Amino acid sequence: MSELWNELPTGPGVAVLFHDANGMGALAKPEGVLSHPNEPGDEARSLLRATYMPEEEYFEWDGPRGSRRRLWLLNRLDSATSGVILAASDGELAREIRGQFRSKLVRKTYIALVFGKPRKKSEDWKDILKVDKRGGAIRTAAAAGNIPAESRMTLIRVGAGEPIVSLIRLEPRTGRSHQLRVQCARRGLPIIGDQTYGNFRANREFGRKAGTKRMFLHSLETSFHYDFDGTTHEFSAKAALPEEFERLVR
Repeated sequence: MSELWNELPTGPGVAVLFHDANGMGALAKPEGVLSHPNEPGDEARSLLRATYMPEEEYFEWDGPRGSRRRLWLLNRLDSATSGVILAASDGELAREIRGQFRSKLVRKTYIALVFGKPRKKSEDWKDILKVDKRGGAIRTAAAAGNIPAESRMTLIRVGAGEPIVSLIRLEPRTGRSHQLRVQCARRGLPIIGDQTYGNFRANREFGRKAGTKRMFLHSLETSFHYDFDGTTHEFSAKAALPEEFERLVR
């Protein structure tokens, strides 16, 4: 089992964070890398440089001595988001962990750098979203929808300069498409670098001064318990916060 994790055909900058003896693992995905190929030719810039089977949600590639390797993808991050992404080397285990996601038993923590300052140091955010998926594109709005979305926001630090920017911790309790990005924007706290829901003029000016155009949303930590082979196991993985998050909020 461990051999597979040592032989992964990882994409640019992708690193294995941790894996356990059952085949449960986590990788660190850099900003700009796809969770999986969307179109032919995308393999070179996705999590793994391998064929992806969208219906079964696994990567497949040739292993040593003619063997076939598979890695099941358990969650996704937008290409512009960096951080922890989960995978399993066993199909039965993958089904178990997906059940954990459906039951909202997976605890996730994100860090975001946003324009503005939250009204409170800590707050529960509850919204009703509308998610529109057309032609492979996703657009989410906090209006005229019927999909509940909940997150916990905690202020970490407010920057001293101009424009005012804040570093915040986000703990989603639901997993909706673009949920955190839309919830931040709705409260006048657009995530810096968000080209879909953010402040385009502010993004352009901030990117010019900071020397980076990335979206400042990072999946910091994921943890949960799962049952496998008659035993309960604990799993936790953390991807270090990129240094520019804290550097740009001093």
